[in-house]
Amino acid sequence: MNLHQFLNHYGLSRNPFAEEDAQTDPVFKNHCILGTHHPTWDKVYGDPAEPGTSVVFGEKGSGKTAIRLQIAKYIRQWNAEHPQQRLAVVHYDDFNPFLDRFADKQHGRKRPDKVLAQWKLWDHLDAILALSVTGIVDRVLDAQHRPERVDVEVAPLDVERLSRSQARDLLLLAACYNQSTADTYVGRWSQLRKIADFTVFHTYLDLAGGIAWTVFYVFLLIMLWSYGWLTTLQPFWLHVLLLLAGWGPWAVRSARMWWMARSIVKQVRVSNLATSQVYRVLKRFPYAELVSQPLPRSARSDDRYEMLDKLLAILKTWKHQGLIVLVDRVDEPHLVNGSPELMRALIWPLLDNKFLKYPGVGIKLMLPIELYRYVEKEGTEFYQRARLDKQNLVTSFDWTPEALLDVANARIKACDQDGRPNTLREWIDPSVNDRRLLDAIGSLRVPRHVFKFLYRLLVAHCHAHSAEQPSWVISSQLFETTLALYQREQATLDRGLTSG
Repeated sequence: MNLHQFLNHYGLSRNPFAEEDAQTDPVFKNHCILGTHHPTWDKVYGDPAEPGTSVVFGEKGSGKTAIRLQIAKYIRQWNAEHPQQRLAVVHYDDFNPFLDRFADKQHGRKRPDKVLAQWKLWDHLDAILALSVTGIVDRVLDAQHRPERVDVEVAPLDVERLSRSQARDLLLLAACYNQSTADTYVGRWSQLRKIADFTVFHTYLDLAGGIAWTVFYVFLLIMLWSYGWLTTLQPFWLHVLLLLAGWGPWAVRSARMWWMARSIVKQVRVSNLATSQVYRVLKRFPYAELVSQPLPRSARSDDRYEMLDKLLAILKTWKHQGLIVLVDRVDEPHLVNGSPELMRALIWPLLDNKFLKYPGVGIKLMLPIELYRYVEKEGTEFYQRARLDKQNLVTSFDWTPEALLDVANARIKACDQDGRPNTLREWIDPSVNDRRLLDAIGSLRVPRHVFKFLYRLLVAHCHAHSAEQPSWVISSQLFETTLALYQREQATLDRGLTSG
C-alpha cells in the first residue's frame, strides 16, 4: 500500500504533513497562512495603524517563521485596503552577507566570539538601511533579479515627485547603502539620479575651471613665446605651480570627498562597497550640502538614526506611514552556528528601547527560546536599556494540544480536493479516544514535531499493509509504537542540541 492510495481514499490531493519549514511550505503559504494562527497572534501582530514592536521567544519548530510570513501577508492586505496608510516591510532574516563583510573588516580577529563582540547596534541599523534602500532602488529601476526581502510599493513616478531635498536624501541613502550586485554601483546610482532629475552639472565647475585654466595658461605661454616676450621656461617649477594653482579647488574638493568616502566605507562595516566607488558618487554632490549631512562616518548610532529619519520621511511622501522589520532565523548564520552565546552577542545590541520604540518603526523579533534564559540572568542595566516590559513580550511560544490539533486539521482540509469533512480523528482507530489523541499531539509541543510524527505515522501505516488489502484506519498499536519511537529520538536530538 502506498501513501498516495491512503490520501486519495480521503480525497486529499497531497500529503499535508510532508513539509517541515514554513519558508518552503506550499500548503501553509497557499492555504493556511490566513486561517491558522497561534493564540498570541493579536499580541505579536499588533495594529498596523500604529506600528509597534513585539519580542517572541520560541523553541525550534514552534512557528516563528510561520508567524513572520503571516505578518508580511496581513500587512500586504492592509496596504491594499489602506493605500494612504501603507507599511513597508523588511525581512531581516539572512545575516550571512552582513556578517561575512563585517568579519572581513575585523583584521586580526578570526574567532566568531571575538568578531561578534565588536558587533554593535549601528551595525544592525546599517544592515536594515542597506536592505531597505537596496529594495527601494530595485523597484524604482525595475531590476529583474531582486531579492524579495523588502515589500514596498514604489515606482519611478514616485521618485520624480520628490522635492529636491528628498531626492538628495534618497541619493545619499543610495550612495551609502545600495548593496545590489545585479548592476554596477555607480551605474545604478546614475540611473536613480536621472529618474530623480537631480541636477549635478555645477559639481563639474571646479573640473571645468581646472581645464579652462590649463588651456588659458598654455595658450598664454605660446603667445608670449611667439612674440618673443618669453625666451625660456625657467624657473620651470614656477610654471608648474602656476598651472596647478588652477586645479586647486578641484584638488581640495576631491581630497575632501575621498576622505569622506573612505570614512563611510570604513564605518559601514556590513557594506561591500569600495572607497573608489563611493568617491565617484559623492563627487556628484556639492560639498557644502554634504558637510551638513549626517553621513555614517563615525562609530555611533546617532548618524544612523538620522539616516533612518530620512528614509521614513521619503516613505511617508510615498504614502507609507512606517517600516516593519521582521527579525528571524538568528540561529542560522554560519558565524553563529546555533550557539546561544553567539546568538546573544548578535542580538543583544538590538534590545535597545530607543530603537525598539522608534517612531514609525515596528520591530518583530522572532528569537530562539535559548536566549530567554540569558534574559532571565540579566541585571538592572539590561532591563533599563531594553525595557522588555514595554515590547509586547511573549516569553514562550507554546501551543496547547487543542491548537496543535486544529493546525493539523486545517492542513488536512487545505489538501482536501473533494470538499468533504475530513479530520485527523477519522484516520485513527476509535480505541485511541479523543483525550488520548489530544494528549499525544500535545506531548509533541510544536507544529514541526506534530507534522514529522504524522508523516512518519502515515508511512509506517502504509508499509504495514499491502495494496491488495489496504487499511484506511491507523491502529492504536501502531499509533502508540510510532509515537514512543519518535519521542525517544526527539529526546536524544534535544539533548544533543542543548549540549551543543
